[in-house]
Amino acid sequence: MDRIESDTKKISVTIIAQNEQSRIRKAIESCKGFADEIVVVDGGSTDATREIAESLGCKVYLNPWPGYAEQRNFAATHAEHDWIFFIDTDEFVDSELNGSLLNWKKGAASEADVYNVYRIGNFMGIWLSRGEYLTRLYNKQKSKIRVTPVHEGPETEGLKVDSLPGVLWHDGYRSIADHVNRFNRYTELEAEKAVSSNKNFSLLRLLTRPILRFGQKYVLQGLFRKGLAGLTIAMLWAYYEYLCQIKLYELIRVQKTGHVEQKAG
Repeated sequence: MDRIESDTKKISVTIIAQNEQSRIRKAIESCKGFADEIVVVDGGSTDATREIAESLGCKVYLNPWPGYAEQRNFAATHAEHDWIFFIDTDEFVDSELNGSLLNWKKGAASEADVYNVYRIGNFMGIWLSRGEYLTRLYNKQKSKIRVTPVHEGPETEGLKVDSLPGVLWHDGYRSIADHVNRFNRYTELEAEKAVSSNKNFSLLRLLTRPILRFGQKYVLQGLFRKGLAGLTIAMLWAYYEYLCQIKLYELIRVQKTGHVEQKAG
């Protein structure tokens, strides 16, 4: 007997946004082929982000920025369907991933609880050859975005995880200055997370982690093939690791002494 295609596997795409009028259209349009609804949660844009999302048929909600994880969970609670596929405004789905999600809806994929997709980014106008797997499709009845200061994603412990073919392209590069500013912000969150986990400062980690991260990115991941862009990425990731460790040291020092450094000027 032929299998009857089920219409119960519906996907709500969720996007969190703020002042992304130049990017959000491409993200939304890349999901049109498989999305049964698209929910956009805006943190308080002063540009045309909300108007663009509404013009493309999205359900748009305004929620003052509470943090990445909290905003994603807010979006999921306002989604009509249990299956959530979330992307950022600077990401877009390729045709293969679009097809994989359509096949999954027809029951042509494994019955996992959460699914990973492969994300590839660009830097200084060059698309990288390697990326990373990130969990982006999940059932909100079984999982939710874990609340953490940085690198938030769906809870996967005890759940069946699988991967979907295709690529989620991350067009996240804006400028060197923006990249440095984001790394500065993320490393502050990383240090705060480490302190809350009672992690101690280690001089050995401060000295070795930047070197190891540079080697991982530049040699093992082949960024030496990407010329100046590849060298810059590897150097920035070494800088990221150094900032994580030295900021951890600073936070622990402040806790112990109660002394906060005054800004010059």
